Amino acid sequence: MAATGAAGTVANVFPFRDARAAPDPVLEAGPGAHGPLPVPLVLDNGSFQARAGWACPGPDPGPEPRLQFRAVCARGRGGARGGAGPQVGNALGSLEPLRWMLRSPFDRNVPVNLELQELLLDYSFQHLGVSSQGCVDHPIVLTEAVCNPLYSRQMMSELLFECYGIPKVAYGIDSLFSFYHNKPKNLISSGLIISSGYQCTHILPILEGRLDAKNCKRINLGGSQAAGYLQRLLQLKYPGHLAAITLSRMEEILHEHSYVAEDYVEELQKWQCPDYYENNVHKMQLPFSSKLLGSTLSSEEKQERRQQQLRRLQELNARRREEKLQLDQERLDRLLYVQELLEDGQMDQFHKALVELNMDSPEELQSYIQKLSSAVEQAKQKILHAEVTLEVDVVDSKPESCMCGLVPNADSMTPPPPAPGPPEGFREEMGVVETPDLEQLEPSLEDVESIHDFEPLFSEETPEAEKPVTTVQPVFNLAAYHQLFVGTERIRAPEIIFQPSLIGEEQAGIAETLQYILDRYSKDIQDLLVQNVFLTGGNMMYPGMKGRIEKELLEMRPFQSAFKVQLASNPVLDAWYGARDWALDHLDDDEVWITRKEYEEKGGEYLKEHCASNIYVPIRLPKQASRFSDAQAPGRGSGASGGSAGSLQLELRTWT
Repeated sequence: MAATGAAGTVANVFPFRDARAAPDPVLEAGPGAHGPLPVPLVLDNGSFQARAGWACPGPDPGPEPRLQFRAVCARGRGGARGGAGPQVGNALGSLEPLRWMLRSPFDRNVPVNLELQELLLDYSFQHLGVSSQGCVDHPIVLTEAVCNPLYSRQMMSELLFECYGIPKVAYGIDSLFSFYHNKPKNLISSGLIISSGYQCTHILPILEGRLDAKNCKRINLGGSQAAGYLQRLLQLKYPGHLAAITLSRMEEILHEHSYVAEDYVEELQKWQCPDYYENNVHKMQLPFSSKLLGSTLSSEEKQERRQQQLRRLQELNARRREEKLQLDQERLDRLLYVQELLEDGQMDQFHKALVELNMDSPEELQSYIQKLSSAVEQAKQKILHAEVTLEVDVVDSKPESCMCGLVPNADSMTPPPPAPGPPEGFREEMGVVETPDLEQLEPSLEDVESIHDFEPLFSEETPEAEKPVTTVQPVFNLAAYHQLFVGTERIRAPEIIFQPSLIGEEQAGIAETLQYILDRYSKDIQDLLVQNVFLTGGNMMYPGMKGRIEKELLEMRPFQSAFKVQLASNPVLDAWYGARDWALDHLDDDEVWITRKEYEEKGGEYLKEHCASNIYVPIRLPKQASRFSDAQAPGRGSGASGGSAGSLQLELRTWT
């Protein structure tokens, strides 16, 4: 029985992968991208992940998209290691060490920071191998949010046309591109699209192949809120592992271990059964060290460890001596060169050099030369002596020959009176920053774990023989202590898009929103829409999602009515595939592409409608009463001016 229980426990343990993203290589555009006509570039600009690739014509367009990366970037500090330039996407590797530095161009799912958006586009064009000089000489198909604000589209068009000099662009909704990819070709269909992504969930009614924008609804919940909710649940459950419960690991649990319950209340009752809990709980193994903090080493192992640390200190001291000797030798050579100017009679250059060194007389120069010569000679003797005796210097009595060493007591750490050194200008002229006369070694934790370990080495008396220490046996299983038991959390986190009240959001869930949209249509149109309920988006990939939507529809639809729910073939990438298919089908159709000329004439917010686009609603500003026209008609009375004001108020009321 115990063996069976142990085997079952091991079977339910899942280690965290903690996958690191590999930097994207700079790809070649390929022969298909250089045809007689410019090949379109397809960019699925998502708030979680950006996908980019070519829409190459031909029977086999290839395994696209060629580039996929997280839509975030991090700006390094000026003095940070590895340069100060921003890092984008997969170049970041692991996101957790840089989580506080991550920036995204999106506010929810709408790009608002065009400076960061430009970094994402630069990264995409560079790694796709766009070889145009000074511009991107390719049409671009770009995804945007449902009912995208005109200001956002205006800034995006300005970036594409003014910064990159593209010939033309087409905008489309990502979920409609996915719908376009999964429907049969040349079929005008109606349906309901439920699209749930990283930040938002949208329900879009499609009537005769076109978006009914007036009845679209949005729920401000998605995968990001589910990951944050799961992180709070597990951090409250395991406060001892607060730092180890990171957002990236919560996303891994959501993607690989969570599911949607067909009946949430009934599923929670199942988890109350101990057998069901034991068989279905997922134990996520956190990384840990099997070495106990209270364990000790034998005297031989301790002695060997001290000898290794001693050798490292010897190497460190020798390296520092050599570096200081090299610096002193360079200073001495500089001063000797100035002295040679005096001996050769080149007084003008000599006095100029003295001024640069911030010295007053040749006697002061000679004094510094003697001091540096003495310091160089003593350092050479010290290095030679250290190589012969292989000993570590503990205390140096002379300031000029004092190197780095460990001081065994507090009294010896008091520095002697500082010797007069060269002026500040002299140190700057030498091109180096002069270190203090008394340098004290500051070993890192890797070099020296404890100063007290070295006291027996430096003491004159022989240390007492250590008593044999028995090995400390663990009183509990360390591996089990570093496990997260994910039980009901597997269904509680994805449930928030059906019950936003779980996280305190005053919004309607998917089922209520779906019912609200259907009630706005007649019964005939309702029957038409529910015959094609299409699920797309990364947040729709939970196991059981399709069954849950079918259950909700069964409860809200009339008795014995028919409906059909279809899941996208690839809910994550179908938006890009649909945009590629659309670009190839409309490559020569000028009625769907926005050219540079149209951008300059009609503004950046201008949009040409097509089967996968938003509805274009131009900005109509009311015409204000002209003062010049009033001055031209002095015979008008107060009634005329009142009529003009009344018409203006009517236009404003109509516009609002």
